[in-house]
Amino acid sequence: MGIKVLRNIFESNIKRSDELKKIFKEKGIYVINVMGSPGAGKTSVIVEIIKSLKDDLRIGVIEADCEGKYDAEKIDSMGIPVVQLNSEGACHIEAVSVDKAMSNFPTWDIDLLLIENIGNLVCPAGFEIGEDLRMVILSVPEGDDKVAKYPSMFYRCDVMVINKIDVKDYFDFNMQRILTDIQGLNPKVEVFPVSCKTEYGIDKLSAWIKRKVLDKKKSN
Repeated sequence: MGIKVLRNIFESNIKRSDELKKIFKEKGIYVINVMGSPGAGKTSVIVEIIKSLKDDLRIGVIEADCEGKYDAEKIDSMGIPVVQLNSEGACHIEAVSVDKAMSNFPTWDIDLLLIENIGNLVCPAGFEIGEDLRMVILSVPEGDDKVAKYPSMFYRCDVMVINKIDVKDYFDFNMQRILTDIQGLNPKVEVFPVSCKTEYGIDKLSAWIKRKVLDKKKSN
């Protein structure tokens, strides 16, 4: 009996992701894939980035959730173009999902597209969605062991944002442990401790993102 060889299940997603990257490059749009656990503060960080950069950059958002449109309504109230992408229970979004969302997006006339992925630290790590940068949000209450427990998520990320740093003293959170873990796994990663409540660190994170956006435009 002949042995069937199954093709890489990720192959079609990688192909569509590469096609999206070409389109985003032609349009001069910098794309960030925002990942993290439910409750880590992905939407809150996106809101703070918008507050910091909306006068300098044209920003758009894709909000992915299993159901509902609460986060998209929050972004819409800020006057930012947004599309809600409901996965109907799926644990991640794929490049074809972003393609579909962009076909319904209010405008392509933006500089920065922030895509909030489905909340978990496993599935989204395996699927590129046309992004320039992979951002993982980790919050202090989640604990300092997440890099060690979910290496696939942190191994390929470009930036790790440690959110809710204002409550660090109330949790058994060892900052040095998590920094040692991430540097051992992914030495090139950028790390930004922030607090969306006090706005600590938001200015540095936003300035770093702005430089990335402008660098891409210069390279076109």
